[in-house]
Amino acid sequence: MLYTAGGLLCALALATGASGAGTGSPGVSPTEIVIGGTVPMTGFAQAFKTVGLGASYYFKYVNAHGGVNHRKIKYILKDDAYDPAQTMSKTRELVEQDHVFAIFNSLGTEHNLATRPYLNAIGVPQLFVASGGTTFGKDYKQYKWTIGYQPNYRAEGTIYGRYVAKTAPKSRVGVLYQNDDYGKDLLAGLSHGLGKKAKLVVSKQSYNPDDSDVQSQIAKLKAAKANTLMIFATPTFALQAYRFSYKLGWKPKVYVNVVSSASNIMKVSVLASTKKQVEGSISMVFVKDPTDPRWAKDRGIKLYRSIMKRYKDKGISASDPYNVYGMSAAHTFVQALKQAGKNPTRESIVKAAAHLTIRNDPFLLPGVVVRTTPNDHFPLDQARLERWHNGRWVSFGGLFRVR
Repeated sequence: MLYTAGGLLCALALATGASGAGTGSPGVSPTEIVIGGTVPMTGFAQAFKTVGLGASYYFKYVNAHGGVNHRKIKYILKDDAYDPAQTMSKTRELVEQDHVFAIFNSLGTEHNLATRPYLNAIGVPQLFVASGGTTFGKDYKQYKWTIGYQPNYRAEGTIYGRYVAKTAPKSRVGVLYQNDDYGKDLLAGLSHGLGKKAKLVVSKQSYNPDDSDVQSQIAKLKAAKANTLMIFATPTFALQAYRFSYKLGWKPKVYVNVVSSASNIMKVSVLASTKKQVEGSISMVFVKDPTDPRWAKDRGIKLYRSIMKRYKDKGISASDPYNVYGMSAAHTFVQALKQAGKNPTRESIVKAAAHLTIRNDPFLLPGVVVRTTPNDHFPLDQARLERWHNGRWVSFGGLFRVR
């Protein structure tokens, strides 16, 4: 995105509009802080909408308990239908019309890449990006107003590669990946993790987010005689990967990236194929799964369920782990806001977001710490591996650093 000098000055003027008059920062009044973000509420990626909705429910809970420094958090969510062009236009609306204090939890790698130059040019915080794009933590010197949240995709791919190299060194690996920075990050990580065994990858098949299906890609992976399938895809295409594999009579060992491994998505995958087709799939986890019986009496999941019971929208399932992710991101924003001072500015919230140590996030796995420093903009870098068994995820091994 390019800006003329006049256009940038206009954007700067709009970004510091009347809503911030007398407070020192747009979106901040004596009683309220206004933030905003984009998620796909409609379209093929609408399964991700609960990343935003879960955060909104947590903010309602915080507001009901006094807010932060006596200010309520107003969170404006806009639907971008998972289209980067719409992400850009909706983000401009949030900044220039709604005069938000910060952009928070917007979802998608290409989508946040589209808005990052604009937000950094005018000094609007782009906080806790809902993407594992490695760039959102790595390139903080160039984009000081941006910070990621979840473990990065390159590191996730590396973990899978190392596990394959260690446990199944004679595998024939096929990869289905989205043809953008998200999929390529995972693919690069896989190659890095395999190291000297990178030749185990016998076929790589890409798809575009607007493709209708991945049937031909799955057929090519099967034809390459792969016995291990890496699904580096969003939920719609991950479901198709299971279904088309089943229809072709192909049952590889499956690794499915975190983006598409939520338990509710996996249960649909079973319906789309068979229990046997999905059994044994491997992924990575860092948030608590509300469907996992081990957390039935857990303090964090009890809080989660009470928030969902009180605030969730009609038709939204409390069994959806994306809600839990959203609440975790919102919990982190609240902690950063507290650290930003009684009269927060955009500068102070960004500084706070880069000086976090949160050990008590009720929605993350035990032992996972939200930690940032001025030289470390990867808030979450711990996770566990998990295996799908008898209709639910079972984690195995200990916590590891996702780097």
